[in-house]
Amino acid sequence: MNALAGETSPYLLQHANNPVDWQPWGEAAFARARAEDKPILLSIGYAACHWCHVMAHESFEDPATAQLMNELFVNIKVDREERPDIDAIYMSAVQAMTGQGGWPMTMFLTPEGVPYHGGTYYPPTDRYGMLSFVRVLRSVADAYRTRHGDVMETAKRVRGLYAAAQQAAVSAGELTAAQLDSAARAIAARYDARNGGFEGAPKFPQSMALDFLLRHWKRNGAPRELEIARDSLVKMARGGIYDQVGGGFHRYSVDDHWLVPHFEKMLYDNALLSRLGVHLWQVTRDPEIERVTRETFDWALREMAAPSGGFYSSLDADSEGQEGKFYVWSAEELDALLFENAPVLRELWGASTSGNFEGRNILHVPRSPAEVAKTHGVALEELEALASSARITLWSAREARVHPARDDKILAGWNGLMVRALADGARAFDDARWRAEAVRHGDFLFLQLVRDGRVMRVHKDGVTKGAGFLEDYAAVALAALSLYELTLDERWLARARELNESTVRLFWDDTISGFFDTAHDAESLIARPRELTDNAVPAGNSLAAELLLRLGDLMGNEVDIKRGKWVLESLGEPLARYPSAFGYALGVAELAVHGATEVAIVGTEGEPGFDALVRETASRYLPSLVLAAGSNGSIPLLRGRGLIDGNAAAYVCRSFACDAPTADPRTLGAQLERAAGPPDRGESSSDK
Repeated sequence: MNALAGETSPYLLQHANNPVDWQPWGEAAFARARAEDKPILLSIGYAACHWCHVMAHESFEDPATAQLMNELFVNIKVDREERPDIDAIYMSAVQAMTGQGGWPMTMFLTPEGVPYHGGTYYPPTDRYGMLSFVRVLRSVADAYRTRHGDVMETAKRVRGLYAAAQQAAVSAGELTAAQLDSAARAIAARYDARNGGFEGAPKFPQSMALDFLLRHWKRNGAPRELEIARDSLVKMARGGIYDQVGGGFHRYSVDDHWLVPHFEKMLYDNALLSRLGVHLWQVTRDPEIERVTRETFDWALREMAAPSGGFYSSLDADSEGQEGKFYVWSAEELDALLFENAPVLRELWGASTSGNFEGRNILHVPRSPAEVAKTHGVALEELEALASSARITLWSAREARVHPARDDKILAGWNGLMVRALADGARAFDDARWRAEAVRHGDFLFLQLVRDGRVMRVHKDGVTKGAGFLEDYAAVALAALSLYELTLDERWLARARELNESTVRLFWDDTISGFFDTAHDAESLIARPRELTDNAVPAGNSLAAELLLRLGDLMGNEVDIKRGKWVLESLGEPLARYPSAFGYALGVAELAVHGATEVAIVGTEGEPGFDALVRETASRYLPSLVLAAGSNGSIPLLRGRGLIDGNAAAYVCRSFACDAPTADPRTLGAQLERAAGPPDRGESSSDK
């Protein structure tokens, strides 16, 4: 075993038996590199990464390759999910050097940690137009020994690349509705009308861009934006990227029509997609969207929830050494399990004797269920009942297979996204089981990963470690805010406020007038990372801006509101030029530009009138909702507002104008639609 044997990360432990003398990230490894005057080989990946496994089998498990690595380099392994700060720093370098990035990431550093060469996957022999890993190892090590001046010059240029992240934020001016309109048009122009989603292969879900279009539709009423969001989710849900048997979405599709996925399942993808599903169901009441959203939450609770609380990170793409083996079916298996219903269900799920993936079948829905039902002369409801029963049968049979490996570390930020989605789902669907689970997992986060106002990054096997990043603080705080909206328990509001204060104290930097991704007292790296774009997960800056705006409005804190708007205004130019890279930030910008839909419900929980008003609010799609409910006048949004003739009352406000208070749920529903919708839908009776 090498020095990774004492780590807790499943990814690092996958490499603990490699003949490579891997070291964990830390001063000891850098001290050794300086003492031996050796360059560093830094390898970054994650447990569910298919090509990480391929490179490990081809190179890191090969004794001759490992011997060469040990002779020429000090070798460091990093789990990108535990250390997104390290990953971000070196990803920006490899992208600048090669024009592309990805995992596994293979970087070559000076003993001071500055990159001078890098790439991603390297094959064991010259192929795919790439040099073999061994040739790269020899060449890069030789450059360090014999062309040291050139190496140092490259390292100097890379340091200049990092300097840009340290520059002060500059406002491009107050954000406008016209900018959001332009961003929505630019994103919609990339829509794949035939297959859903955006552009060609490989195709990622891009849930944040879809959610922004849905928000923009709510404000502007443009039907095409709703169509794009709805049809994209439905077409994904009918594709192989969605697990038709067990629920949950795979990472992305290698084709443009969602058939063949990379089979790993990531917690954050499913958190973002299930929350999008909640929003779309609130708008459409579409039963297919409801089913898929419910199945995704149920998958997360069944397969990703730790018994003591918290959600695991991912499921691997591979099992028994083959990608996707766990998920695919032969026609013979389907016939044997589904009996007389096999013909209609095979057609529904696009399964054939020849298969669609290496001779077997990825289940998908190539034709609409209504068309299949009509072809077979059965009612749609009957077909759906057959499919529902068949899913249980197939799932039970699949459980006997060798399961993909699970990365069972619990990450604060990803859990914040999932708990928030589950809380929003419980609230919208009025689901008591989800409500209990959302509270249970939220309590776990604050018991195990929040300590004295500080968020830790990782929990695994009873051990909590690693300083949290900006995304962790903001995502967990936003989850607490959603749990307040779900339960009306003010301890969640207090928790959200505490983390909001910690976020500003630890991550805001007055010298740049912006947030960094690491706290001011975090480990010093060659640069202090500051990611502004929304990638696989929302950027910490986007989440922090939303937290500031929503809590600022709820608590009447103008300083927070101003700071949240400033974060977005400082992104004004890139938001306009590259809107697809800022899907989440654009959604938050909708809140900043158009203002919150403020709802104050005064009364006592458990009383029929109060509960009916709360329920009416929960059933509506209100993307910029700021909600306070109860009788606590210390919450500014509730202050000075009372009952109507002894009955619970709702107050709806937007842009400094308020509707007349009402005790009637139907009247409240109409007020909410006006407040959240386009300005030209009609004027409300208002009090200035």
